[in-house]
Amino acid sequence: MMTLSVPLTSVLKDVFGFDAFRPHQEEACRAAAAGQDVLLVMPTGAGKSLCYQLPGIARGGTTLVISPLIALMEDQVSKLKALGVAAERIHSGRPRPESHEALTRYLAGGLSFLFVAPERLAVPGFADSLSRHKPTLVAVDEAHCISEWGHDFRPEYRLLGRRLPALRPAPIIALTATATPRVQQDIAEQLGLAGPPKILIHGFRRENLAIEMLEMNPSLRPPAALRVLRGKDRLPAILYAPTRKSAESLAELLAKTFRARAYHAGMRSADRDRVQTDFLEGRLDAVVATIAFGMGVDKSNVRTVIHMALPASVEAYYQEIGRAGRDGKESRAILLHGYVDRKTHEFFLERDFPDPKEMARVFGAIGTAPLPAMDLGRELGLDPDTLDRRLERLAALGAIEVSQDGDVTRLTSAWRDAYAAQRSRRMERLEEMTRLARVSSCRMTAAVRHFGDRDDSGERCGLCDACAPESCVAMRFRPPSDEEMTAAAEILKALQSDGALASGSLFRRVLPDSPANRRTYDRLLSALARDHLVLVTDESFEKEGRAISYRRVTLAPDGRRAGASRLQALRFEVSEPEAKTKPRRRGPSSRAARADQHAPTESKNPDLIKRLKRWRSDEAAKRGVPAFVVLHDRTIAALAAAMPRDLRGLLSVKGIGEAQAGRYGVALLRLLA
Repeated sequence: MMTLSVPLTSVLKDVFGFDAFRPHQEEACRAAAAGQDVLLVMPTGAGKSLCYQLPGIARGGTTLVISPLIALMEDQVSKLKALGVAAERIHSGRPRPESHEALTRYLAGGLSFLFVAPERLAVPGFADSLSRHKPTLVAVDEAHCISEWGHDFRPEYRLLGRRLPALRPAPIIALTATATPRVQQDIAEQLGLAGPPKILIHGFRRENLAIEMLEMNPSLRPPAALRVLRGKDRLPAILYAPTRKSAESLAELLAKTFRARAYHAGMRSADRDRVQTDFLEGRLDAVVATIAFGMGVDKSNVRTVIHMALPASVEAYYQEIGRAGRDGKESRAILLHGYVDRKTHEFFLERDFPDPKEMARVFGAIGTAPLPAMDLGRELGLDPDTLDRRLERLAALGAIEVSQDGDVTRLTSAWRDAYAAQRSRRMERLEEMTRLARVSSCRMTAAVRHFGDRDDSGERCGLCDACAPESCVAMRFRPPSDEEMTAAAEILKALQSDGALASGSLFRRVLPDSPANRRTYDRLLSALARDHLVLVTDESFEKEGRAISYRRVTLAPDGRRAGASRLQALRFEVSEPEAKTKPRRRGPSSRAARADQHAPTESKNPDLIKRLKRWRSDEAAKRGVPAFVVLHDRTIAALAAAMPRDLRGLLSVKGIGEAQAGRYGVALLRLLA
């Protein structure tokens, strides 16, 4: 262990101007300053940069910082220079003479910090040059990029493990805002962290961030976002859109009311820089961006982050919402999502991780003799961008080598299993995000649990849509219908004897299996969990070496005592069109309104309606379930109006699914004949 000549608290005060460390910073700083390898996982805005900058200054010499983000490099170098610290950077955005001068100053010992992009280490001779002046500390920022299990895997980061030994004996501190336990292990292995390293997983709970997640048709999301941002204290805001086109159209809509601009990778670099600068300096109220925006953006007063579609992973989602409320004031993160969002992700999956057969076709065209990539592309009929993505994947797997001249050479055929695992993991991350969006319990607690924060209390946040529905700004609620109240009572009754059931088993026990009933059931669970009558948790078990995930529903203490008045007070999430209408009041008036709604249909064939309802009552009594579980009133009305004569006609009636047709089809067709 190294003995420091300058106390850390003196550096904290004299150089950075802080009187005290923020939570969890001091432990990381002391470990790195003492020469221990460190893996630090802390959320965006928690002050990770200080955790390598302070020990770097305390150790003396030069700290080498490897970072994949040019914007973040420029920001950090600018801030260090403003503090009187000698810092420089080398990346593709700088002129060659300036980069050469920065390297010369580094080799002469004239820098306290040198920031380099990871791809520079692949340039022949560059890593050897760095090793001629040993750094006293190596910081690897955005370290999750090295892991193939991470949400932002970058092949050039995978090479770091081969380059870092030449820079030893300097200790290494790896920093990231998002890493699951599996990714944490992979980072430590790939970087060769010695030790055992100090692994610090802290601070994922955000005490000032309220999370809302609601399903919504894509066409309804832009007006919903506009309505949210019109509220008091909702600006500045960042909105994440799934595509460049949607980012531009939403920015155009918002610009009619606010100072808003789009930001995406298809824009010119100068235009992107202008949007980012204007937002940082307060000349824009909102930025509508693809995921290209936000990393390295240090704006403390973002009040709202809205996702216009389902993110690809929990890691990406949590990193993006972490850009709200860095000043500690109340902020809100809103996710508008739906099943259709998966189609977008599946498109990008096929683009970035094509079918293994396609990858094998590319690999099969590469021999042991160098082949120009241009010739390979012509032979395979692939455009340059598509070919580059294929080759990048194969190179990261060690299957091929791509020279600086663009020649491609085969190395090994042992890549297929690793590639299949990467592709599978990409889908797993999407499933994890889907499950988080469906969570009925505290959103913050569920997100924190995903990252394995060892010090978290596990308590409810008291802010999200599950903990504090009354404070929601995007989500709106209505009281339950008679049918929903009855179904909610059936759910609680089923749990009374068992205490807890798998969500699927509970569904099949309470409602007939159909897509419509499944949606109703999910809304019921959310409403019951929101009112603390049940607890819904994500669980898993091992089967044939695979982890099988499922939701578990547990009866809460309040659920055992819940009577009709408690069920009547349940809050059901409504869509935007429903929110524009008056909530239905309970009692005789609502029943009369429903009767009036079906009156024209019933009056045409009242005797048939009576026969169908009598049959339904008998069937419900046999099964011991409420009558609506067999068939809804509106389904009976639709049957009487349509008068189907065969199974195909029966299935065309709204409310009749395959399960109902299979169970009741013969009886219904006989009644309708």
